[in-house]
Amino acid sequence: MSEPLRYLNNAKETLSKSKIEDNIYLDDKYVKSACGVAYLGVLKAIDEYLQKRGLLKKELPRSVDAYRGALKKYVSAHNGKLLRQFDALYHELHIAGYYRGDLLHTDMVKTAIRQAKEFIDKVRRSHN
Repeated sequence: MSEPLRYLNNAKETLSKSKIEDNIYLDDKYVKSACGVAYLGVLKAIDEYLQKRGLLKKELPRSVDAYRGALKKYVSAHNGKLLRQFDALYHELHIAGYYRGDLLHTDMVKTAIRQAKEFIDKVRRSHN
């Protein structure tokens, strides 16, 4: 299994530890952790893509702005939608889900993780 998908599986496993009542996760610790790990899977997918394009590990992005720049330079020339999807995942998974802990409805969290999987799949198809 690829590293980005392993991260997503870990996120799902973490989510399963939270009790659910009325379609709401009751333990935001698990939700925040799962969203953070899912977002890291997104970053890993971009890193893998960039390394296959010839970038060295030390040249990989270190900030969200650097990731945006790398997507514009290396990926968006082929698929302009990926940058918008990355921005949405950054705000949904990293900011709302992990940083602020604002995502609690099961459907919203699961949708964000599913969107992360779709993004990872698109990035992986971009370099094949």
